[in-house]
Amino acid sequence: MGQQQKPRPEPLDPPMVPFVVAGMAAWAVAGLALLLFRDWLTEHGHQDWLWTCLAGFLWGIPGLAVMMRHDAKRRRRRAAAGLS
Repeated sequence: MGQQQKPRPEPLDPPMVPFVVAGMAAWAVAGLALLLFRDWLTEHGHQDWLWTCLAGFLWGIPGLAVMMRHDAKRRRRRAAAGLS
């Protein structure tokens, strides 16, 4: 009694650049918000939070470059397959 397997759905392949831009924006907003509390952060030994936000934003730059290449390949792959 062989069970019929359901066809596997195609994996999602969304554009990735918007995710990177949103992440970079989130780090930038968090860093700018923490700048308002810079004195308090320094007094309580939490100034590294500002550096963490800066690092998150800066790591987004190479991530953005990688995802731009990924999306370009995605567009070429979909064009070759006749998908939109």
